[in-house]
Amino acid sequence: MDASAAPFTGEASEPKVVRITGSELVDNYTVYIINVYVGIHQWMVKHRYSDFHDLHEKLTTEKKINKNLLPPKKIIGKNSKSLVEKRQKELEVYLQTLLKTFPFASPKVLSCFLNFNLYEINGITATLAEELFHKGEQLLVLGEVFEIRPLQLYAITQQLRQAKPTNIDNDAKTDLGHILDFTCRLRYLKITGTRGRVGSSTIEEQLLPFDLSIFKSLLQVEINNCDAARIKGLPSLKPTLSTMSIHFSVVSMKDILVPEAAEFEQWEVEGLATELPVAAVIPAWKMLTTLDMSHNQISSIDESVKVIPKAEFLDLSHNEISLLENLQFLYNLIHVDLSYNKLTSLEGAHAKLGNIKTLNLAGNLLESLSGLSKLYSLVNLDLSNNRVAQIEEIKHVGGLPCLEKIILSNNPLSIIPDYRTKVLVQFGDRASEVCLDNTVTTEKEMDTVAVLKAIQKSKETKNWINNSDRKK
Repeated sequence: MDASAAPFTGEASEPKVVRITGSELVDNYTVYIINVYVGIHQWMVKHRYSDFHDLHEKLTTEKKINKNLLPPKKIIGKNSKSLVEKRQKELEVYLQTLLKTFPFASPKVLSCFLNFNLYEINGITATLAEELFHKGEQLLVLGEVFEIRPLQLYAITQQLRQAKPTNIDNDAKTDLGHILDFTCRLRYLKITGTRGRVGSSTIEEQLLPFDLSIFKSLLQVEINNCDAARIKGLPSLKPTLSTMSIHFSVVSMKDILVPEAAEFEQWEVEGLATELPVAAVIPAWKMLTTLDMSHNQISSIDESVKVIPKAEFLDLSHNEISLLENLQFLYNLIHVDLSYNKLTSLEGAHAKLGNIKTLNLAGNLLESLSGLSKLYSLVNLDLSNNRVAQIEEIKHVGGLPCLEKIILSNNPLSIIPDYRTKVLVQFGDRASEVCLDNTVTTEKEMDTVAVLKAIQKSKETKNWINNSDRKK
């Protein structure tokens, strides 16, 4: 296992250790460099002597610790090398003594001093619980999106597995119950991770596993910079979730849509008839209407899309998809975004895309538009930044009866002289109704289109006469 992905539970069996490894002079006072170790993880904290003094004052008042435990203050020669080295050792002993005094749960003031509230599971959950004790009800009433870190979710997941009290220092405000009550009722959630290490620690947040089954009422979730394989409890969101957005986290759609199918070679969606034997029947996402999996590393639209039959909006832009497949299972689709992928062909698109109204294919490798000729419900079409070079290709979309907006900018054909009018003429009598490249057709362009149509009709008539003469 990757060390950065391993659990750091913070239980008594996993001791907390502090080492003061050095010091530095900042604005004429000495700052001590403290390394904190919990399990395999560590982080760095910096404090001057006055911070230690403030900590000690609070602990002697609140916890009645020995007043003589902290090394005394020095005025003369306080920055001398010998004094600093001596004090460094004494302060390390002081911190180690405090951790031995409070082996299970550090007082809040000590937790903040050593950044347990940022990097250690008990400190993280206590801080979040207290925040929700004060603001949770208000956040739920306002219906705002609640943003949380994967590290916080990991800490909650781990603490739920511990057979120990769920509050810190007997403080009811820090009880885990405040978090669980909030997550049961929360409707809008955003999970934002980071790539690389968190703060001054060795913790790599995107590699931490966490469980979403604590959320019982979610309507919308957005997940960024997490490893999809480490997200647990996704199926528990099926009864309520209507919108799901996941970015910079996914290699396979199946990891998100049917994680429970990973154990089975053959599976089918609940309610779909099948003649083949299956090892598992997977419930569908019956409420999910919007799925945004843009900005990932997805290489194929796999069969897992069968479990989102109610999907109306599908965004798979900025991935590595090269084939248009399996979308025939999504017969409710209205909007599809496949921009900035690796599509080279659209053959048979009408059989897969059904009655969609908006289709974004910008930034692919398309040279031909032949597969689009039967998308009769299509209203908006973006084909910018492709490889379409021939005006004749526009004939494939020129007959679409509902098309109102088409974008062809940054294709090779866009540099052809009189490009706009040559494209518009392909739409025949509907040319005036079509907005090309986000620019409304002008009267002057329509006059030119009328001339081009007349010339085209004349050529067609002449060709018909010539063909008739040859037959005689």
